[in-house]
Amino acid sequence: MSYKVRSLHADEWPRAKALRLEALRDPVASLAFMETYESAAAEPDSFWQGRAERSAAGASGAQQIIAEGPDGEWVGTVTVLMEEAGGTDWAGLPVERLQGHLVGVYVQPGHRGIGLTEVLFDAGLEWAWARGAERVRLLVHEDNARALRAYRKAGFTETGVTTTLGPEPGERELELAVERPDPESDG
Repeated sequence: MSYKVRSLHADEWPRAKALRLEALRDPVASLAFMETYESAAAEPDSFWQGRAERSAAGASGAQQIIAEGPDGEWVGTVTVLMEEAGGTDWAGLPVERLQGHLVGVYVQPGHRGIGLTEVLFDAGLEWAWARGAERVRLLVHEDNARALRAYRKAGFTETGVTTTLGPEPGERELELAVERPDPESDG
């Protein structure tokens, strides 16, 4: 695989914005993301600059991981948010222990099915483990079969926690998580 996976740099916000807007045009974006293309495209540059600064290399509360293709084009991304124990997350769910939360997962269609999502997740997990996370989780719409397959393949399992965050009443998001590896075990 001739891809480079690395953290976003704050001054790369225009490219991060372009990749996010591309992701929001994906046919399953309405199931995968909690915002629309129209609302994101209407945000001023200051919004995108701030978003990049909060999740760039060196940030402690979040990290956006970028996958660069063979020609330097950005072909995928994931962001890891750190969530402190004792509070609630952005979706209103209780946070019981220090954990990472993967959001904004996107890989361009021409780069799917080759293991790039797993490589992005590995980088995100490594970042979260280095900050003391006890587990890393994500939410996925119950009807997003492609994403569910990818997340299970990457080692995430359903926790039994569900929430209703979708735009339509009764739509469910499933929580999947992976626990921090035990340093005493062989794997």
